Amino acid sequence: MRQRFYYIIKIQFLGFRYHGWQKQPGGLKTVEGMITKTLGFVLEGLSFKILGASRTDAKVSANEALFELFLDDNPLEDLPSFLQVFNQNLPLDIRALGIEKTDASFNIIQHPKTKEYIYLFSFGEKIHPFAASLMISFPDELDIELMKKGALLFVGRHNFRTYCAQANRNKEFIRTIDSCEIIDNDQYSASFFPESSYILRVRGKGFMRNQIRLMMGALYLLGKGEIDLDFIKNSLLTNSELRLTYIAPASGLTLNKIELE
Repeated sequence: MRQRFYYIIKIQFLGFRYHGWQKQPGGLKTVEGMITKTLGFVLEGLSFKILGASRTDAKVSANEALFELFLDDNPLEDLPSFLQVFNQNLPLDIRALGIEKTDASFNIIQHPKTKEYIYLFSFGEKIHPFAASLMISFPDELDIELMKKGALLFVGRHNFRTYCAQANRNKEFIRTIDSCEIIDNDQYSASFFPESSYILRVRGKGFMRNQIRLMMGALYLLGKGEIDLDFIKNSLLTNSELRLTYIAPASGLTLNKIELE
């Protein structure tokens, strides 16, 4: 009878050269595909599969992400040694941060969790090309104080249909945002970063496809005067049919952390 062993692995990655987390047809390079390929080499023919806690889109990065490793028949005898060898064989833009055992009662998809995303941006002068993998530079002058007020409107339990890509009638659009704010960027720094940059920081238990990018898009339109605070208020009403024509670029978005409850 087959015996299965279960592990949670925490990773971080720069998503700029990947077509998202999930394996894609046609040989497109993805984070899941690269991790699976590396595990296949490190585990030397052992039977395994992996399951991610969150799917990220193309070019989206992760400071802390999680996946579950299911390993058949043979357990990992030395977790620190495995982590070291795993990291040695991963590409430079993916790093494993930790590993711990779990069991069959744990389900990484269904287990309650809180996710925090950040969107890093600046405005005005075009940024140094080296910063392009993490930050978006909007060309327009933006009213940051107004955008801060707009971000606070997303907090709470609302109808986020306006902020869902490919919305359909069967989807649950009522979601709860625990916190949403725009702050000065004090998390990432580099000599080639602009003098001033900002972070949209959002926390919640679950997000729909492109939800954060559409929220950032609305705040960008607010900051440059194309919409007002009432538009955001009305977009969150139960019967809202408002739609957004702008979605913020993916490379400014980072899955900052996932907390298991």
